[in-house]
Amino acid sequence: MSLISLVVTLIVVGVLLWLVNTYIPMDGKIKKILNIVVVICVVVWLLYAFGILGHAGDIRVPQVR
Repeated sequence: MSLISLVVTLIVVGVLLWLVNTYIPMDGKIKKILNIVVVICVVVWLLYAFGILGHAGDIRVPQVR
């Protein structure tokens, strides 16, 4: 993934979040929860994009026979 696509994606997500916060009337608590969820999702996505966070499917559980 190129740096330009990362920056463009972050800008689009930021603008969409700003539009939702500005033009959709909702309670302040709901806006705060929405902002936290979006920020957590973007951070996890960035960790995957930079290879810091691996796939969760790589965890092996030993078989009991």
